[in-house]
Order: sequence, then structure tokens, then C-alpha cells
Amino acid sequence: MSTANGHEIVIDTTNHPRWGALSSSDREAIDRFETELRRVQNGQMEERVFLEFRLRHGVYGQRQEGVQMLRIKIPLGRLSLEQMRVLADLSEEYAVGISHVTTRQDIQMHYIDINDTPDMMRRLAEVGITTKEACGNVVRNVCACPCSGVCPTETFDTTPYAQAMADFLLGHPDGQNFGRKFKIAFSGCEQEACGLAILHDIGAIAKTRVVDGETQHGFKVYLGGCLGAVPHKAKVYSEFVPVEDMLPLSQAISRVFARLGEKRNRARARFKFVVAKLGIDELRDALDEELAKLKHDPAWTAYLEDARAFEEKPKKGPSTLDLASTSEDFQRWFESNVSAQKHEGYSMATVFLPLGDITADQLRRLADKLESYVGDHIRLTVEQNLVVRWISNEDLPALYQDLVELKLDLVGSEHLADITACPGTDSCKLGIVS
Repeated sequence: MSTANGHEIVIDTTNHPRWGALSSSDREAIDRFETELRRVQNGQMEERVFLEFRLRHGVYGQRQEGVQMLRIKIPLGRLSLEQMRVLADLSEEYAVGISHVTTRQDIQMHYIDINDTPDMMRRLAEVGITTKEACGNVVRNVCACPCSGVCPTETFDTTPYAQAMADFLLGHPDGQNFGRKFKIAFSGCEQEACGLAILHDIGAIAKTRVVDGETQHGFKVYLGGCLGAVPHKAKVYSEFVPVEDMLPLSQAISRVFARLGEKRNRARARFKFVVAKLGIDELRDALDEELAKLKHDPAWTAYLEDARAFEEKPKKGPSTLDLASTSEDFQRWFESNVSAQKHEGYSMATVFLPLGDITADQLRRLADKLESYVGDHIRLTVEQNLVVRWISNEDLPALYQDLVELKLDLVGSEHLADITACPGTDSCKLGIVS
């Protein structure tokens, strides 16, 4: 464990469900949010002043008066079974019984009374989840390939490094003065596009190199990628940044963006415009200058020993599947939704969530059923689905039957029928269709 700016970076190699748990300072932030909410309700603060503060705690206004959307940060889309149950309970008690998986591996709940949000935040914090900086002009949820750690083509597991960056930048002082949001993604390999690294402000792709007979881990780093009305493909900042240099680099990038990024014209305020204006060579010079100014922070490297030891463990041993003896329905689902892991005898299965929605009952019962098959975690995907990992192959037919019971057995995940969609005009003030 290491501490950065009052925030803990926790790499728990025992796979505890509180991996990445919040510090006491984050809990105090919830109390402050509740205090500021009461102030604006009592007329002691203007709503326009409260707006940015509210957004930075994940609370969005909706098209409908008197209700809010709560965006819940799920770094890397990595959810424990315990966390799944809590999300199910909250969506049932405070929202409309639906959790919406987003294209940044977050969870959103809609039609919430703003007075309930502090209690929701506290219950989320009890299982290591935050809404802090899920919205606003800050570093948004750090994304990663949902196959990290089990992908047959990955260079190494990016999970602990992506989580460390998410923890380090959460609430970091150098990330509080951006003109617009800032997005980061990690990928384990260049062969597949799962991490979408070239579409992010920082895109990191796992790399290794051999120096004096020793294998070093690092990342090929891209900067300035973005979609939107003016899409930009990210530029290569470096072919190899050692893992120990990733956190100070992220801090230097934050400083450059805060200093040089547009503040008045939101349409030109993303980091991609800084990269385009300076050019990648001048940007490298600016980052070198910032790196030279940074005061050493022990948190930059203190997590590395635990990160190198990090490994998710299966619940059961490896096994084989007699596919010929299974039903035609199972075989269609297997062909469409199941992939082999790099670990012989194990598979990962994608649970197709139409439009990214899952009911409270489905989410809760799915968590209960997965207890029989996997370790403690699943992953949400940027395609708005859910990936179950570490399934012993002989358990696949039984898992499929459980999904049939839950009406979560749809085939076609990440194919043409798997449509990516925001909630649209059902709830969003900015939506024009639904």
C-alpha cells in the first residue's frame, strides 16, 4: 500500500473484494457533498456554483424535473460479486431497478432523488466503490481490456497498473483545473482493439523489452486520441515507458493539460487540441520540463511490488468440455459468446446485456450463481456487456442453463445485434433520440 495526496493505492494480491478500497478522506468527501447539498437547498449557495461540485460527485440532472442520474465509477470495469449485490440493492431501493453499463465500464442509475445520493455513496464506499470524479472536468473512469490477465495475446496483465493509475489520479490536485474531461485506457496487446488505446487522451499498450538479459515491463504510450465532432487519432508519445515512470508521466500530462488547455470554449477544450496545437515533439519537450519540476512522490513506485505479484485465482481447477454432447442452443451460445483463456482448461463468457441494461433481480441472482463457478470478480466492457472469467470448461453448460433461467442467454455479443446505446431522451437532457 502507498499513499498519494491522501489517497490509498491498494494492490491486494489476496483478491479481497475491497481491492482498491476508499480512504477515510474519500468518505469525508461524501459528508462534504451532503453539507453542500443542504446549503444549496437552503438557499445558501447558488445552483450554478453547486453544479460543477455535484457533477464531480457523479450526480447528473435528468430531462425530468426532481430526479437525478448517478454515475458510479468502476475502474477497469472490475466488479466483485459483493459489489454486484450492493449495486442491485441500490438500483432497487433508490432507482428504477435497472443498472446501465456505460461505454466507460461505469454503472449508471436513473430517476434518483438527490436527497438519497449521500446514503447511496456511503453504501457504495463500504464495498470500495466511489462516484467521485465520475463526471465533470476531471480524469474519468480508467478503462482497460476486460480480458486483462486471461487474454491469449496479451503481453502482460495490465490490471494492477491501470488500477494504480486510477487510484493515484483520483482527487489528485494536478487534475482539478481541466477545461474538459480527460480519459485513459490500458490494453494488454496491439493485436486486438479491446482497450481502444488510440481513442483516448492517454492510451497505454503493454510492452516488454530485454535490457542486459533482463525483461522490463512498460507501455507504448499514445496521447491525444478522441472521438466527438472533431475526432483525433492519438499520437505516439513513446514506444516504451517503464512501468515505474507511468504515474509521474500521468501527473506531468495533467499539469500540461491544466496549464495549456482551453478553458472558455468547451468545443476546443479537450486534450487532443493541445496535442494538435503543440505537435507531438513540442509536447514531449513540455512534458520533459514538467517531469523535471515534479517533487518525488513515493506513491509512484510503492505499489509495484504488489503489482508484480498480482494474480487472479480460479475457484476450480481446469477441465475439458465435451462439446458434442451438448445441446444445439448451448453450442450456438458457445460459438458466439465464449472464448478460450490463455490458461488451458478455462474460458471466459460474455453476458450480452441489450442496450447495456440489467435488472436488479438479474444482477443479484447472477452474482449468487457465479459463486459456484468463478473467483470473486467479473468485468464490465466498453461494449456495455459483462464478462465472466475463469470458468472451468466443464462448467460452461451449467453456467449457460443458469443464464437461460435469468434470461441472460442471448447470443450475438459484440456482433451486429449488440447495439451500443446511451439512455437517450428517456432521461438525458442532451439526448435527441432514444
